[in-house]
Amino acid sequence: MAHDLKDVRFLTVAEVADMMRVSRMTVYRLVHAGELPAIRFGRSFRVPESAVEQLLQTATSREGGVADSA
Repeated sequence: MAHDLKDVRFLTVAEVADMMRVSRMTVYRLVHAGELPAIRFGRSFRVPESAVEQLLQTATSREGGVADSA
């Protein structure tokens, strides 16, 4: 499914970290490992919001759903 570039929302590493409730270093590791696609702009990375949603969807389905803390 092709997206029009104007419809793609890019997030900073800090925004992705907040969204996923992880550290920025964890996001950098995911990017460098190829698990999270990102585009490099100068010295910083931007991650398509849809890629974050897809990664979270894959992670929750692989785990059999979101863990209950109770």
